[in-house]
Amino acid sequence: MTSSLIRHAMPQPYETYDGRVTEEPAGGLSRWRWTITTAFGLGGITVTAWGPRLPAIKADLRIGTATIGLLLAGVTVGAILGLLASTPLLSRLGSRRAVTAALLLAAVAMTVMGLALIAGSVPLLAAAFVVAGLGIGLLDVLINVEGAAIERTAGRTLMPMMHAAWSVGAAVGSGIGAACAALDIAPSAQFIAEAVLIAATALVMAAGIPGGPRALGDPGAPDGPRQDRGARLRQWLRGWLDWRLLLIGVVMLGVELGEGSANSWLALAVRTGHGQSAAVAALFVTAFAAGEAVTRIFGGPIVDRLGRVRTIRVTTALGVLGMVLFILAGNRWVVLLGVLLWAAGVSMGFPLGMSAAAESGPDPAARVSVVASVGYFANLAGPPVIGVLAQSAGLLPALWLLVVLFVAAFAAASSLRSRPAPGLAGFHRSARGVAGVQFGRGDAVFWVETPPGRIVLEGRPVVVFYCASA
Repeated sequence: MTSSLIRHAMPQPYETYDGRVTEEPAGGLSRWRWTITTAFGLGGITVTAWGPRLPAIKADLRIGTATIGLLLAGVTVGAILGLLASTPLLSRLGSRRAVTAALLLAAVAMTVMGLALIAGSVPLLAAAFVVAGLGIGLLDVLINVEGAAIERTAGRTLMPMMHAAWSVGAAVGSGIGAACAALDIAPSAQFIAEAVLIAATALVMAAGIPGGPRALGDPGAPDGPRQDRGARLRQWLRGWLDWRLLLIGVVMLGVELGEGSANSWLALAVRTGHGQSAAVAALFVTAFAAGEAVTRIFGGPIVDRLGRVRTIRVTTALGVLGMVLFILAGNRWVVLLGVLLWAAGVSMGFPLGMSAAAESGPDPAARVSVVASVGYFANLAGPPVIGVLAQSAGLLPALWLLVVLFVAAFAAASSLRSRPAPGLAGFHRSARGVAGVQFGRGDAVFWVETPPGRIVLEGRPVVVFYCASA
């Protein structure tokens, strides 16, 4: 029996892993992959565009800290609405137009932000923040669905690298904001210029996203059932009763609360809990971001070797060790080691959780939105919980909650186990070395020893991207 799946045999036109035909993207799989990776990077740039400019926005509009908090809460509200709207948008528009629309919506929101600052209108700015969150929430689900489809097509783990692009984009977005602040460039000019860049990039790269459904059971599948709005809502709600999705959510809860807490409390914990200077505290935050990005960049081959389950167990165990060192250590270098291990602990849960959710059943967008909702909740609601605990117990003792949640993520890691592609039955091998593969329709027979390249299968040209035998 073959020891690994024949991951992808691509007839012309483009055939997905489950055997259904969709439109081939210009440039093939490589362009599709780098298009979605670019979309991840644009998402990171968007979500960090306004952070470094909040002091200038506060001064220009003469508003208080509480008002800034309400404006940022609008991003959260919009993001949750985007998660809920992602499934019907994907069903109505298809992947190419949906991803492009989400990026254009974020660009429009940033343009309105700039115009609101020029006009000095707080209500208009608040509306723009909600719309920006809506675009980010939509984009987050859609590009993760695309990333999971690319992984299946390529036959190897690519999602961590894509999420690394988000991390790099976030660093770039923060750097643009900091540079504009240093050069005394108005936030309005920055936001409008970034909006033009995002919109132009979205339109140029749209052709790299193939049309057609991504998995069996997609509402937009040509052979799948058409669902009305109520049916889609019921399917999304059923996701919250799916035990596998809920266990994936436990993993997401642990790692995303760990990441959100680091973003909010790490600098203060280093400054007040460990007595370091503000400059050292800022460097530790930078080290955390770099550690997370580097782990994601090099994480794909590790996942291919160890599998999702063992990767999550290794990284969350490192996260536990890192938190213990960070909380208890007195030496700054040991604390720094704890920060780096903490970053490794949170790095892989979100990308691998998204992949696992997308392949866990029909309608991947709805399933991704369920676990993404848990991730958003943990990332945004977790830091205030740490703050409440810190009020009574102190900041470093409050971080023991993260240790508990890392352990819970470790325990739930088996929920991320890879699921065979839909419609792909068992493999068998004859004495001549022929493997039989059951696709979504009919049987296809491959010579297992066939190297990557073009062959003819049942009278049709086929490009074999990955073909391995025992």
